[in-house]
Amino acid sequence: MYYHAISMTRWFRDPVVLLCFAAALLAFVVQSGEVGSADTTHRLQVTHWLWTSEPQVFPYEYPEFGIYGRRGQIYAWYGIGQSLIMLPFDLIGTGIAHLPSISDYTDDPSVRSIVASYGTSILVNVLTSLIALRLLLQLGFSHRESIYGVLALLFCTTHLHYTQNMMENNYIMLLTLVGFSYQYEWLQTGRLRSLLVGSAALGLNLLTRLTTALDIIAAGILMLLILWYQDTPIRSIWNRALAYCKVAVPAYFSFFLIDRLYQFYRFGSFTNTYVSLFTKEQRAQDPSLPASFPWSTPFHQGFLGPLFKPEKSIFLFDPLLILAILLVTFLWKRMAAPVRAYAVTSLALLLMYICFYARYTYWTGDFAWGDRYVSTAVEMVALLGVPLLLQFRDVIGKTAWRAALALIAMSFAIQLASLMFWLPLEIYQMETLGHPTFVIALRFKNIAAFALGKMNAWGLHTKAMSQDPWDYVHITTWNFLPFLLRRVGDVSEWVVDVALAIWIAALAALAGVMWRLIDLTRDSNQLR
Repeated sequence: MYYHAISMTRWFRDPVVLLCFAAALLAFVVQSGEVGSADTTHRLQVTHWLWTSEPQVFPYEYPEFGIYGRRGQIYAWYGIGQSLIMLPFDLIGTGIAHLPSISDYTDDPSVRSIVASYGTSILVNVLTSLIALRLLLQLGFSHRESIYGVLALLFCTTHLHYTQNMMENNYIMLLTLVGFSYQYEWLQTGRLRSLLVGSAALGLNLLTRLTTALDIIAAGILMLLILWYQDTPIRSIWNRALAYCKVAVPAYFSFFLIDRLYQFYRFGSFTNTYVSLFTKEQRAQDPSLPASFPWSTPFHQGFLGPLFKPEKSIFLFDPLLILAILLVTFLWKRMAAPVRAYAVTSLALLLMYICFYARYTYWTGDFAWGDRYVSTAVEMVALLGVPLLLQFRDVIGKTAWRAALALIAMSFAIQLASLMFWLPLEIYQMETLGHPTFVIALRFKNIAAFALGKMNAWGLHTKAMSQDPWDYVHITTWNFLPFLLRRVGDVSEWVVDVALAIWIAALAALAGVMWRLIDLTRDSNQLR
């Protein structure tokens, strides 16, 4: 007992351990028990298909979802990446759901959904914290600067929203950060194992979205820029590039081959993608679709939309992006070479994603909070904001410092607001309210109206919200598990009370861990 007490005391003196606790508790308290979107619900069903006799897509879901493939079966069109990471939690959740005392509960959120959302989100959040901290330290930031940078990522960017609403974004970001960090370690040390780990992580991303090939390109750009900014001779750069390709390219190809085999298993082709099959299905259902579908958006509209459209602007949904861009611009000559390389790479990655999806018919990524197709790249840029702010605090002046703190506070408020209701709420409301709509302001208005019981009085109950009774209940409830259980779960009152007590205790624990972590970071001697 004495030994364990000493170990626990040491844990609470270790900022990295506390950071992991904070990440885990944060992921715990923001969960609703739902996986957050229809997309992830379908991917969870693919997870179930992997080890049971259930189909990937149930017949009643077609034609709204699914594509007919080999053997006359309906298959999901997504990649298998996110389904794989949910597999352990689906196994656990299914086992719990079949316990005699629980098996009668069949309401939504289901036991499988609750276990999958909690388990996967906590795991991804903790791992992201560790790898983001590792990368920031590699770039030359201090432990204090890096820890605050990770906290800003977790609390003050759309990463928080996608911790609650479990789309692919955070998982993709985790694997990309692993790729960047371990490939950079190879660049520093020459260890082939590090290069293989980094390349495998980036390759694994291909199983989630093939468009993450852009992240692979970005990783190569990062390595070249680091060498370039460090004034490495051209011949040496060429030799390192060859060594890089000998390991990275086979690793990427291996995962690409797995993706192609999965595609062949479902649809009998190694060369097509779900987009071509989806297009064929949609044309059969609606012959009036334009010839260019699903690349029918004018480029300028899809390019400028993520930047300036009130419903989707990356600057509105991720204000830390503004801070990062301003600091990179004004501190460029003062930044270390690796930081400059990372800044250029992450901005290039963001630009590549915006350009790639600019002509996509569904470039907005609806249903989503912000533009989900580019938000991960936005977060990669925003990651630099707070570390740079702390590193150059004495340079930027008091006025800029206070303005930056105000921007950080605003970022936190926006991300916190994003958690309060299920994400389709404003999308349904805009069917009546029209466009353009300042979605973030509407979210704060919804919060105030719901808290005060003024939804009807303020004209926020719209016809579209009521068309689906299930959706209506979910979008008009605080989007956290205890409140959702009270509103829609078929459980006893004592279960709801216990869930609420645990939620409040977890909130208190998160506050305590954050206080302890901030207290430790004030003392540089406590940081390793």
